[in-house]
Amino acid sequence: METNNACTMHSHCIEMSMEVHQVVPPPHKSTLQKLKGRLKETFFPDDPLRQFKGQPLKRKLILGAQYVFPILQWGPKYNLKLFKSDLVSGLTIASLAIPQGISYAKLASLPPIVGLYSSFVPPLVYAVLGSSKDLAVGPVSIASLVMGSMLHQEVSPTTDPILFLQLAFTSTLFAGLFQALLGILRLGFIIDFLSKAILIGFMAGAAIIVSLQQLKSLLGITHFTNQMGLIPVMTSVFHNIHESIRKPKLFWVSAGAPLMCVIISTLLVFAIKAQNHGISVIGKLQEGINPPSWNMLLFHGSHLDLVMKTGLITGILSLTEGIAVGRTFAALKNYKVDGNKEMMAIGFMNVVGSFTSCYVTTGAFSRSAVNNNAGAKTAVSNVVMSVTVMVTLLFLMPLFQYTPNVVLGAIIVTAVIGLIDLPAACNIWKIDKFDFVVMMTAFLGVLFISVQGGLALAVGLSTLKILLQITRPKTVMLGKIPGTDIYRNLDQYKEAVRIPGFLILSIEAPINFANITYLNERTLRWIEEEEDNIKEQLSLRFLVLEMSAVSAVDTSGISLFKELKATLEKKGVELVLVNPLAEVIEKLKKADEANDFIRADNLFLTVGEAVASLSSAMKGQSSTITEGAHTIVSHN
Repeated sequence: METNNACTMHSHCIEMSMEVHQVVPPPHKSTLQKLKGRLKETFFPDDPLRQFKGQPLKRKLILGAQYVFPILQWGPKYNLKLFKSDLVSGLTIASLAIPQGISYAKLASLPPIVGLYSSFVPPLVYAVLGSSKDLAVGPVSIASLVMGSMLHQEVSPTTDPILFLQLAFTSTLFAGLFQALLGILRLGFIIDFLSKAILIGFMAGAAIIVSLQQLKSLLGITHFTNQMGLIPVMTSVFHNIHESIRKPKLFWVSAGAPLMCVIISTLLVFAIKAQNHGISVIGKLQEGINPPSWNMLLFHGSHLDLVMKTGLITGILSLTEGIAVGRTFAALKNYKVDGNKEMMAIGFMNVVGSFTSCYVTTGAFSRSAVNNNAGAKTAVSNVVMSVTVMVTLLFLMPLFQYTPNVVLGAIIVTAVIGLIDLPAACNIWKIDKFDFVVMMTAFLGVLFISVQGGLALAVGLSTLKILLQITRPKTVMLGKIPGTDIYRNLDQYKEAVRIPGFLILSIEAPINFANITYLNERTLRWIEEEEDNIKEQLSLRFLVLEMSAVSAVDTSGISLFKELKATLEKKGVELVLVNPLAEVIEKLKKADEANDFIRADNLFLTVGEAVASLSSAMKGQSSTITEGAHTIVSHN
């Protein structure tokens, strides 16, 4: 029944007349023009220089200054009304940034004061260079965790705190240089290798590890592991649980303290002298603003590889988080954030930070969400937060002396628990099972191997996925939708029918050295299967390759077509190409110097035109043969 329908459609296709359009190569361009166009599309897809076209020199200088320093763009329009909103939001995020800064510094195994230093200078730099109105800058949990765990592999922060601090500042410098370089060279696509699936799994695993690490403070355990894996942490908890059991009755005072209880718990500890009853407190903090630290940077010695690797990983992680957060809130408020400018802003922010006793900072989601909800209008909210932190550093440091560490642990747990995004994980499972495997690899790798090990495994698996897509491109068989001239995937559209004598395949990827062997073998298999399924009178005559999705081809790819053509000729089958794109047809024409490989009558713009034209030619040949046979019979 299906064959009869197919034959009917085929006869109808033969009878209908269709205009056949010619496939033409693109206009000639020199190699330099092609290179220029390719570089522009690779590194300047947003064409940032278009705003300078046709402008006088003075205007170009102003636009250039505004591009480098976005504050010059919105600063002249700033007014008191905007400042009122920024003042409220700045004070609000400062109330969050101060305890978080102290907590995250401890998470990175750094002195608590460094966390406050990192909430003072970097926000000022970002206010000048950043393009986001909502990004609230400061230390973040993930980068703090990774930096602390990586540096701790070689240097102990307790036995050699000065060296550990030097390595942290040097890692921050390398992170900033790497980030700024990505922005300057417009290589931001590198961070795209951290897919959403990787980040969800990685952050969930890191959140659990960070939370478990806080059991040291929450349970009051003195002897606790510094390793970041799940097994060492839980082993440490169970082996030293007797320490928490022996804690006096005063332990409950701050064990479950939320973020807003910092002041209350500090006053309570001070009033009842809880530090004398086994409650661990921060201790005395140094007063004053950031001291210079450029003299502490290390560029030699056995730890240089460590700080470069730490800077690279923390730089990528913090950059990914900062840009993702900035773009999220920009989309909510309908304004644009320039990713490359953000890379430069965050990079220079960390470079300056490394000179002023700061460690890696970026835009944090929790602080940025508070900043947005509090009504921030511009980056001045970061300035207000910075000034508030400065006042704290100058005059309020003694007040934090009695802040219990258990509160800092609770703050960290409260902040990171939101990183576990179960709805997003379920959504990934529904949409793409391979992405779910990548996500779980990151999650379990962080839990059972290490933070950087889990991240590396997940990135490796994602890269493998990309390689598989390149080396094993999808090819599908097309059929005709009845009553139309449209050809679609036979598996997807059940009503589509095959055209007798034609094998129509769609290649859905660029053709290059990595996949020509697979494409050759898979195409020949299609042909063999087709020959096994058809009757003798409907033998295969044409292999039609629909190439709309083949965006590029290299010299190895050209050889694929030559080999296919030679193989098909032995089988009495013609190779037909449909809609080869500009680069593809240009290279095919150049490779066909003898003009016997790519003939005009085997090139078509659409599958419909190809089938109609070739069917008419095939019918004409059949009529000629039949007439010739009748003539011979009559003559005899």
